[in-house]
Amino acid sequence: MKNYLLSQFIGDKKYIYISLLLSFSIIAFYHISNGYVMSPDSYTYSRWADELIKLEFNFISYYAQNTFIAPSFFYTTPVLIISLMKVIFEAEWQTAFLIFNLSLLLLSQLLIIKSLLLLEVRPVLISLTMFVLITSVDLLVWPRYVLSDMIFSFLVILSIYIMIKGFVTGKLNFIGIISVIGIIFLSRPSSLPILFTFFSFFVITRFQILTKPKIILLLFLLFFIITPLFFSYLHQLSEINLNENKLTGFLFSMVKEGMIIHDRPETWISSPISFIDVSYLYFIRLINFFRPYIDAFSSIHILLNSLVAIIILFSITIWIFFGGKIKSHDKTILFILLLSFFVAAYHAFTLIDYDWRYRFPIIMPLIMIFPITLEILFKKVNSKIQIE
Repeated sequence: MKNYLLSQFIGDKKYIYISLLLSFSIIAFYHISNGYVMSPDSYTYSRWADELIKLEFNFISYYAQNTFIAPSFFYTTPVLIISLMKVIFEAEWQTAFLIFNLSLLLLSQLLIIKSLLLLEVRPVLISLTMFVLITSVDLLVWPRYVLSDMIFSFLVILSIYIMIKGFVTGKLNFIGIISVIGIIFLSRPSSLPILFTFFSFFVITRFQILTKPKIILLLFLLFFIITPLFFSYLHQLSEINLNENKLTGFLFSMVKEGMIIHDRPETWISSPISFIDVSYLYFIRLINFFRPYIDAFSSIHILLNSLVAIIILFSITIWIFFGGKIKSHDKTILFILLLSFFVAAYHAFTLIDYDWRYRFPIIMPLIMIFPITLEILFKKVNSKIQIE
C-alpha cells in the first residue's frame, strides 16, 4: 500500500499543479502585500511612455526624439507596455503593471513545467522545483518593480521552452525562435548575449562534444580564462579608436575606478594600469556576477542566495558525472549554461548592477537544471538496480 501511494505521488501530474498554485500564491501574496516599486529607471520608462503617448504611438518620431546613452529602440517592449497601461488603467497603471508582472511569473512557471514534462522529468521532481523557486531572492524582489526585468525573464523562459520542444520533437520552430528573439532584442540592451547564445549554441552543437559533459566543462573553464583577456584587448582597442564615444567613455570610466559591482565600493579593486590589471578586473567581475552574498545583505538574503547557488552547483556536478546519455537533456543544460555564461560575460564587460538585477533572467533557467539532473541521476540508479 505504501509503495502504491508513493508511486502514485511520483507519477501523478495533479501534484505539479497543486505545487504551482501554492508556490505562485506565496510569491504573489508577498509582492501584492508589499506593493509595486518605482526605481529611478522606472521613472525614466514612465517619462518615455508619456512621450510615446503624446506622439500617438508614432515610433519613428519617438526614436528620433528620444536620445539616450543606448539606442532607444532597445527599450521598445517595456515602454510600449507601460504606455498601454497608462492609457487603459490611467492612475492605477502601476498596480496594473504589477499584476501584469505576476501574470508573466505564473506563465513562466507553467512554461517551466511544460518544458520539464517534455523532457520526461518525473512529476515529484517538477513539484519540488516549484518550491525551490520560492527560495530565490530574485523572484521575491524583481517582479514588483516597474521595470523590464519580469518581461525579459519571461521571454527568456519562453525561448528555452521553444528550444526544448525542438530538442524533443527533433524539429526546431525557427519562426517561433526568431519571433521571440525579435521581441527580446527590443526589450533591453542586455538582449545581445541572448542573441549570441543562440548563435553559439547552433555552432557548438555541430561538433561531436554534446554527449561529453566533461569536455563541455573544460570548454567553459577555457571561456572563463580567455574572455577577460579578450575584454582587456577590446578595452585597449576602444580607448585608442573610440575615446570620444559617450557609451565607451561611460563604461571605461568605471574600469579606471576599479569598479566591480556598481555602487558597492567594498567590492572594488585598485585602479588597473596594465593590460594584465584590466584582464584581472574583468575576471573578478565575471566571478562576482555569480556571487551569492555580500556583507551588506541580511542573513536570510545570504542564506537563500547560498542555498540556490549550492543547488545549482550540485546539479551541474551531477550532470558532469552522469550526463551524456539523453540528448534532449544534454542540449537543454548546454543551452542554459551558455545563456548564463554569455549574460555574465556581457555584464562583466558593461555593468553589474547594485543588487545583481541583471542576473534575474538566468535564475529560473539555472534552477531548471536541478530537476533535469536529478532525473538523470534517478535513471542511472534505476538502471543499476535492474542490472543487479
